[in-house]
Amino acid sequence: MVKIYVAGHRGMVGSAIVRQIQSKSDHAIQIITRTHKELDLTNQQQVNNFIKKEKPDQIYLAAAKVGGIHANNTYPADFIYQNLIIQANIIHAAHQNNVQKLLFLGSSCIYPKSVKQPMQEESLLTGVLESTNEPYAVAKIAGIKLCESYNRQYNHDYRSVMPTNLYGPGDSYHSENSHVIPALIKKFHESTKNNLSKVIIWGSGKSKREFLYVDDMAAACVHVMNLNKVIYQQKTSPMLSHINVGTNQDLTIKSLAETIAKITTFKGKIVFDTTKPDGPKRKLMDSTRLNDLGWKSDTDLEKGLRKTYKDYCSIIS
Repeated sequence: MVKIYVAGHRGMVGSAIVRQIQSKSDHAIQIITRTHKELDLTNQQQVNNFIKKEKPDQIYLAAAKVGGIHANNTYPADFIYQNLIIQANIIHAAHQNNVQKLLFLGSSCIYPKSVKQPMQEESLLTGVLESTNEPYAVAKIAGIKLCESYNRQYNHDYRSVMPTNLYGPGDSYHSENSHVIPALIKKFHESTKNNLSKVIIWGSGKSKREFLYVDDMAAACVHVMNLNKVIYQQKTSPMLSHINVGTNQDLTIKSLAETIAKITTFKGKIVFDTTKPDGPKRKLMDSTRLNDLGWKSDTDLEKGLRKTYKDYCSIIS
């Protein structure tokens, strides 16, 4: 029996990982989960006691405090503290209780603000971070380095994956704290419902972004977790062990908005407020390393957006 602990199983990524494991597994796998009420991941003693009792063979560390630009700007202390403490508690408890396999989930924001596009793994720590989400990014970089340090000192097999912008079922549609896709889905849906003549979007719409459907991300996580250790180490290095997860494709925010408008049947005008910031001109991950390890995404954007919109409609109905 292989016991797998998924930390953050109620979040968008964690729940997708649970779905992925269940769809691919047999009766020889047991998935372990705990809600925040059952286990406070910011409490070191609780986390250690839990890992000691359950003795998982694998840990997917998908638990994190996440949010958009507004949330990161408003709650920087929460973002750096909670993410640092959660990942430190779980990784150290895994080490203390001889858990050999762990997968840490990071973010594309670990890369410098002015990094060469597409972003390669080698770009880590080569420049200044984007100021709006620096606390979150620093925490995620620390998570990568925690995994690498325990591997180097204790010969564990702790791995890290860095996803591009994720979307899909289980996303947050909070008015202020959501990411771009859920924010646009909510805005276009409500505008269609209320027969509004236009939708106003921040920026020029010319910035380009990459998006990955969350179930594809989950599939990538399971793939990376179960790669042969020798093969994984051949494609990485002890102090540069993380792997990018993306689609190798990006599009403008204008194209994204037009696609969501079509899906939500919005018939009005899309207006771009050029007095508002665009953010970086482009953010595209180089996922060559993961592709060479035998995995590629297979959900095209429109198909994924339609699934996501269906999920949103089920939530609000």
